[in-house]
Amino acid sequence: YLVSLLPRKIVRDLDLDFRVRGRDISSYTPVERAGRATGLLVGGGERRTREAFARLTGSDREYESWRRFYGMTARVAQRVFPTLTEPLPTKAELRRRIDDEDAWRTLFEEPIGTAIESAFADDLVRGVVLTDALIGTFADAHDPTLRQNRCFLYHVIGGGTGSWDVPVGGMGALTDAIAAAARDAGAVIATGREAVRIETDGSTAEITHRGAAGEERVAARHVLVNASPQELAALLGDPPPTPAEGAQLKVNMLLTRLPRLRDTAVDPREAFAGTFHIAEGYGQLATAHAEAASGRLPTAPPSEIYCHSLTDPSILGEDLAEQGYQTLTLFGLHTPARLFARARDHDAVREELLKSTVAQLDAHLAEPLADCLATDAEGRPCIEAKSPLDLERDLRLPAGNIFHRDLAFPYAREDTGRWGVETAHANVLLCGAGAVRGGGVSGVPGHNAAMSVLERLEDHAP
Repeated sequence: YLVSLLPRKIVRDLDLDFRVRGRDISSYTPVERAGRATGLLVGGGERRTREAFARLTGSDREYESWRRFYGMTARVAQRVFPTLTEPLPTKAELRRRIDDEDAWRTLFEEPIGTAIESAFADDLVRGVVLTDALIGTFADAHDPTLRQNRCFLYHVIGGGTGSWDVPVGGMGALTDAIAAAARDAGAVIATGREAVRIETDGSTAEITHRGAAGEERVAARHVLVNASPQELAALLGDPPPTPAEGAQLKVNMLLTRLPRLRDTAVDPREAFAGTFHIAEGYGQLATAHAEAASGRLPTAPPSEIYCHSLTDPSILGEDLAEQGYQTLTLFGLHTPARLFARARDHDAVREELLKSTVAQLDAHLAEPLADCLATDAEGRPCIEAKSPLDLERDLRLPAGNIFHRDLAFPYAREDTGRWGVETAHANVLLCGAGAVRGGGVSGVPGHNAAMSVLERLEDHAP
């Protein structure tokens, strides 16, 4: 995946051997207008982006609105991102820190759809902006719960800039770097074992874990849990929280080459270098949400594609890179777990959704995606699709939710502790995506759980 929310502070603190590469192209969104294949390419410098907006809309107005809107989010990012590794601010404190009432209203008080519709006139531009509010989040642009606003906020504050970078060597490189730092510090990493129970009296704890040799117990003063809140409740024997369902189709592909585009004005290597949006116009997103909310698969499933191998060929084997192979990761929107849970044949529904999702992509290609897919030793296409229920089964993501539960605004509430990682048990901390300021691939909950433990140790030091 991509990295945006991992603070450099954590990389420095742990002395991680880890690098990221920026993407020169932010996104490409194809569309057909007046019977002509065209699209919006964002990135490659201000001049190219301005020209792309003018080509799509016929004037500079949308581009100027784009600059103002993302200028506002950039200012918010600079103020909010540093707070993620600090004790939780109160709502009032965060509002004062942002020091921009229009921005506060736009992001924290009104549904994001209100601001998007006010700032932009073009349906495609509106859709490109809205997508950041919908990744893994089943919501309409005007959802009164503001879950779409919370998702949008975390997508635009990363690193204080909102940029999304490709990890060199893939996500495994980050995992390896963290594991190496842990071992260097004296940690023992035990794999092939499953934690099955946590017993605690608030000051000491005992963890039972099971492997090939049977059950073993480990005593601890503090327990930091990187599983979901549902899994934590099961380990403790507590009542489980109600899961917030996931809403995505995840598809991984290996291609022998990138497909040609119907829009001949754009090089596929640029179009796929950023985020490639499919069926994500503003109206299309609203229709897809309404169809899914009524219990039907979206007629035109919205999705977006990332081609990390263009930015970092090292994630491929050397021979594949030399032959021009590429990886594609597709992330589908507005496909909530309920659509699969109610189906008599889950696999058939997933295949139907995959087929219609690929069809939406094919509509913008000059050749079928199938012609570009690599095949394995048995001649099968190198493509795999995972529904929310698949992700729950394989990774224990509750209801397939990639964030473990609904995201929360990054300020304190009555039920949050000082760091947003506290639980009902004083010495058990939640350091996974379900923590306040959680989500995924940030390291923030783990950092904050560690800070909470260190503070407690200092408080009890002689």
